[in-house]
Amino acid sequence: MNRLKLAINTDIVVEYLLHHGPRVPALRVAMMKFFCYTTVFNAIELFALAPGDRERAAVTSAMGAMKILGLNAKQSPRYGAWFAGHPRLKPVSVLVAGLCVESKLPLLTNDVKSFRGFRGLRIIKASAMRDDASAESILATGLIS
Repeated sequence: MNRLKLAINTDIVVEYLLHHGPRVPALRVAMMKFFCYTTVFNAIELFALAPGDRERAAVTSAMGAMKILGLNAKQSPRYGAWFAGHPRLKPVSVLVAGLCVESKLPLLTNDVKSFRGFRGLRIIKASAMRDDASAESILATGLIS
């Protein structure tokens, strides 16, 4: 059986790294149920947020189980159109959303507002990640766009 695939946004990894408490972090549930990806832009954000060696090691460890999506030059015209069509979105949001659309992967995030209006992007809210739900039901009930 093929595992369903999902892209992980920066906020989900940060929540996992800073997690304290009884609730299972969304990233942990996602990794148990999906084949997880992140983007090179999310990786850059995570390393930029890590102030020291210990934090960078934690980021490296958290990303170790994910594949990293990147860009190539032939995709430039499409990204140029996306930037022109979404002037209010942060550049990193356009890049992350574009990679998810190009890869046909839904994006797991709680930061829905950063991607609002990006046509073709499917978003899964982190609250949909539940231990007692199958990957299929998470995609069916957690998809918000």
